Amino acid sequence: MTAAATPPSTAWDGLWVDAHLATMAPGGDPYGTVRDGAIAVAGGRIAWVGPRRDLPPGAEARARRVHDGRGLWITPGLVDCHTHLVYAGDRAHEFELRLEGATYEAIAKAGGGILSTVAATRAAGEDALVESAAGRLAALLAEGVTTVEIKSGYGLDVETEARMLAAARRLGETYPVTVRTTFLGAHALPPEFEGRSGAYIEMVCEAALPAAHGRGLVDAVDAFCERIGFTAAETERVFVKARALGLPVKLHAEQLSDLGGAALAARYQALSADHLEWLSEEGVAAMAQAGTVAVLLPGAFYFLRETKLPPVAALRAAGVPIALASDSNPGSSPVTSLLLMLNMACTFFRLTPAEALAGVTREGARALGMGATHGTLEAGKAADFVLWDIERPAELAYRIGHNPRRQVVRGGEAVAA
Repeated sequence: MTAAATPPSTAWDGLWVDAHLATMAPGGDPYGTVRDGAIAVAGGRIAWVGPRRDLPPGAEARARRVHDGRGLWITPGLVDCHTHLVYAGDRAHEFELRLEGATYEAIAKAGGGILSTVAATRAAGEDALVESAAGRLAALLAEGVTTVEIKSGYGLDVETEARMLAAARRLGETYPVTVRTTFLGAHALPPEFEGRSGAYIEMVCEAALPAAHGRGLVDAVDAFCERIGFTAAETERVFVKARALGLPVKLHAEQLSDLGGAALAARYQALSADHLEWLSEEGVAAMAQAGTVAVLLPGAFYFLRETKLPPVAALRAAGVPIALASDSNPGSSPVTSLLLMLNMACTFFRLTPAEALAGVTREGARALGMGATHGTLEAGKAADFVLWDIERPAELAYRIGHNPRRQVVRGGEAVAA
């Protein structure tokens, strides 16, 4: 467990002692537990981590600052690997309609749903998008999130898709969080392309995606493969373009029906396939072979009052990594609490608390292609971690509406206490 990424003579920027560690590193117990542990950081990365008793001689003298962990628990910084944080307006009225019996699909086909958010987002400037998203982001950061993915998908034209992604980039420059941007132009069919989905996908592939990518605004490409979204063939056109641009892909798949989206995503070595309530055995096998992460979104499952459970047992048996995310969005998951998602994942999907915590640390990072640098407390990785006032890590999934976060460290610097 003990590891050194710096020579013995090298100074450390900081050293945290008197704390218990849930490293989430694979092997050993499910949390990667180190009781009475220590973490040293240098240059924004973890330089040493392990039991305090194994610290090299003179360790505290080598550190520019020694931090007293006060017996708290330290986990990796939380990773929210699937969000739609940037948008304008809200859809509270649709919530009322659903309570009266309308389905998500019926609302979408009547011109509501995603398209209502598209209209509001197209009318909003970049500053307004940043301001509205900042409040939602602040709620996630308050619970220990240090890395977040933010999708576009409420513009559905060249200009607004880029504006959303530019707003997401600004959030990462302004707030203490690492932002990964995902182009989701193939989210819904805009009204000006009604009945012409092929022409719209052509615009996405040949205009909107290249324009955003050319401005350095795209880290990955996503699509909504669904009856109310796009067919597998249309989705594959987007994947082919993403591959030509050297961009990784991910997919909203098998949320409302089984269109074989997960297997398609796996053929393109997708980082993740997300939702997955209707995932088939063939889809599970394809994801396992490709190493594609399954991202479960209990907030949407809850908010839409779904009853079809994702096949968690099959995913486990096949060795498919399971991540969790908030899916924070205005229509199907207006959630800004990743800790709540831990509880929902355990309650609805029967994940263990350790699986849930791994889902928002190690596996969440893997779902963003960041597993080599984030998601666990290991030497050489980013010094992003959280100190919690808890007796055991399972409390993070157990308590509802409780935030025991005491300090957030990002890049080796304390940013919240």
